Order: sequence, then structure tokens, then C-alpha cells
Amino acid sequence: MTDETPPTAAPDDDADRDRTQEHLDHRRERLTEFLDSEGLDAIWFGQPNSFAWLTTGSNVVDRDADVGVAAAGYTRDDGFVAVTNNIEAERLADEELPEPFDITSVPWYESSLASAVADATAGAGAADFHVPGFDDLDASRLRRPLSATDVERYRALGRDVADALERVARELQPGDTEHEAAAGLRISLATLGIEAPVTLVGGSERAQTYRHFTPTGAQLGDYALVSVSAERGGLYASATRTVAFDSAPAWLASRHETAMRVEASALDATQRAVGGSESSGTAGDVFDAIAGAYDTLGEPDEWRNHHQGGATGFDTREWIAAPESDEPIEAPLAYAYNPTVRGAKSEDTVLVTEDGVEVLTSTGEWPTRSVTSAIDGSAFTIERHDVRTL
Repeated sequence: MTDETPPTAAPDDDADRDRTQEHLDHRRERLTEFLDSEGLDAIWFGQPNSFAWLTTGSNVVDRDADVGVAAAGYTRDDGFVAVTNNIEAERLADEELPEPFDITSVPWYESSLASAVADATAGAGAADFHVPGFDDLDASRLRRPLSATDVERYRALGRDVADALERVARELQPGDTEHEAAAGLRISLATLGIEAPVTLVGGSERAQTYRHFTPTGAQLGDYALVSVSAERGGLYASATRTVAFDSAPAWLASRHETAMRVEASALDATQRAVGGSESSGTAGDVFDAIAGAYDTLGEPDEWRNHHQGGATGFDTREWIAAPESDEPIEAPLAYAYNPTVRGAKSEDTVLVTEDGVEVLTSTGEWPTRSVTSAIDGSAFTIERHDVRTL
């Protein structure tokens, strides 16, 4: 007699299905609210970061393209939907789109993606790329704040980015070139399924001259800054590590200390706005705290020389802290502030919630120091990544 009972799913399979369902439930709720508030019948995402926000998959073939090879959306009539051409449909269904998505395929030689989206929409629509007759969509507001499943994936991404960055940084030598260090970092990230749209390596000469030290053939010299903004599954994590060699300049430690304290002040102001002594706040308020910290620490004009970072998530920066910006401070959300002080920089991706802050780009294997906010009267402290001497 044979046992007709179907096999029990493995625990990991059950957990994956539960996470996928939780993810889709969150997206369905947020998009339904948006359709109701805007009087729309459908919303579509063709830009890669927003496609990934909705599906957790990728629509990228050509990394230079602003819009991917497919659009994913949500409609009142059909729920989760996607359109693409016949070249991509089977692959996307097998590898990139969760099961509930209903995929429409059109011949690659007959229709553009925009036309396919328009044909698949009954009623009024919005899209994050140009579709004739559709409303323009700023998807950034929809992507914030993060969901519980976003936070779970973010923690894994942050650990992996920090691990790759630190493994490369620990092996650097003064005679290495910036190109070599950057290549090693990109390879290290790629083995973890992580893309690196921004990879900056500055040796001692160029890190003091430029704030965006795009890699060259110059040798690292006395010290090096290695910075990355990395992406997996649509989420972005940014971090910087500083390594010093035997001949590192004496001023490096003090300037790095200033950058760390400015960063701590930015995070202090951000957390206050969502769960501390204040009930709300804006990116402009955080910028004021950053500028005030520079002033308190004796570097009043440094903020003028480089942007200070801001909210991150499904873009390298969802917004940048700037004077009078009215972008809201939200939680749970990731923030990546990146203050610089003439050859020094401090940067990590930090999850801010109503209850506190959590450094996502951390391994516990790099030297840290407890740093205090420079906001007057504040007791806020956070562990920051220090200069590592090799």
C-alpha cells in the first residue's frame, strides 16, 4: 500500500512563503490606499528600484537603462500584474516574480513597454516612467517607510556589504592603486549577489583633494578611504571604511573624530524626530542639526563642500538633507549620513525606529568607538567605525 499523503514542505520553504505573503500583503495595502487617494485604477513600476520594491525581483538587463525590460503593477481589476516582451517573459516568471503576478507577454517587435502597459490598463493609471495619458508617479514616497520584510532583508544586506568592504580594506597596502582596491571590492560584493553602482577609493593625496574620489591608477600612499553604495533586491546600503598605514598624517584621527560626531548628531536629530523628544521633523531640521554640529566642532563651513547624505532604502538616497527641505522624517527607515572633513569621512547605513537606532552595515570585526552627539545637552551616543591602522 502506498502512502498518498503529500510530503510536508521544508521549514525554510514555509518561512519563505510566509515572508513573500507578508511582503505582498504590505504592498497591496499601501497601493490600494494610494489608488483610493488619487482616484486611480492602476499603478505601474518600470524603474528598477521600484520594480524591486514591489516584486523583490529584477527587471534589469541593460544597467545603463533608466527603465527595465518589464513593468510590474497593481490594478483594481487584476491585482498584481506584470508586462514584458516575449524574450523575457518565461525567465521573469521563473526567476524574478513571485507567484501571484499575472504576466502579459507582447512580441518584442510589435510593442514598446509603455504601449504594453497602456493596453493592459483599464481606467486611469500612473507610472514611474513615461506612459502617454498616465499620471507621473514619484515612487519614492510610496517606498517609505520600510515594511517588516524590508527590514529583515536590509539587515542581511548590511552585514554582507560591511563584510565585503572590510575584507578588502583589511588587505590594502600603500602601493596598491585605487583601481585595484575598487576592483577587489566589486568582486567581493558580486560573489554575494550585490551590485556596486557607487565605488569610491581615495588614496591619501586624492582623498584630501576631492570629496568624490572616483578611483584612478594612483597609489594609496599614507592612508585610504573606501566607500560604497551597494544594491541587492532593490535595497541600497552605503558605508565607508578608513585605513591608515605607518606614515598616516597626524591630523587624520582628529578629523575622523569630527566626522563621526557630525554623523552621530544627524542620527540623534533623526531619531528625536520619530521617537525622542520631538513628535515630527523634516530633512531641513536634520540639516540644521548637522550644520550646528560642524559649527560646534570648529568646522563651520565644511558642510558646504559635500552633501551630507540622508534617507536611503530603495535608492542610494531617497532624499538628501538640505536647508529648508520639507521631506518628512519617517520610521522605520534607513538613513545614511556621510559627513566629510578635509580628507576624512564617516558613513554607515543605520536603521532608525521609534525605539532607537541600529547600525546595519556592521560586522563587529572593525574597531569602533562610542561617539557622542554634538547637539547641546544631548546624551545620545552610538558606536562608530574608527580608523583602522594596518
